[in-house]
Amino acid sequence: MTDETEKTQKGDPMNAHVTQLSAPAGTLPPLNARTLITDGATRQIDLDGQIYTLRITRAGKLILTK
Repeated sequence: MTDETEKTQKGDPMNAHVTQLSAPAGTLPPLNARTLITDGATRQIDLDGQIYTLRITRAGKLILTK
């Protein structure tokens, strides 16, 4: 068996995909990031007086910075 086959059978964590879109019982449902960031590609978030910036990259990834 090749290393690649072993990774596929064991589940390579670097290639894991999220398939669950609903929240488990007792938790809040997931938010759509695009509804949080309606104008442009960034949104500021205040947490206990600290300002964070949530950004959607051109590649469609989320980055949260302080």
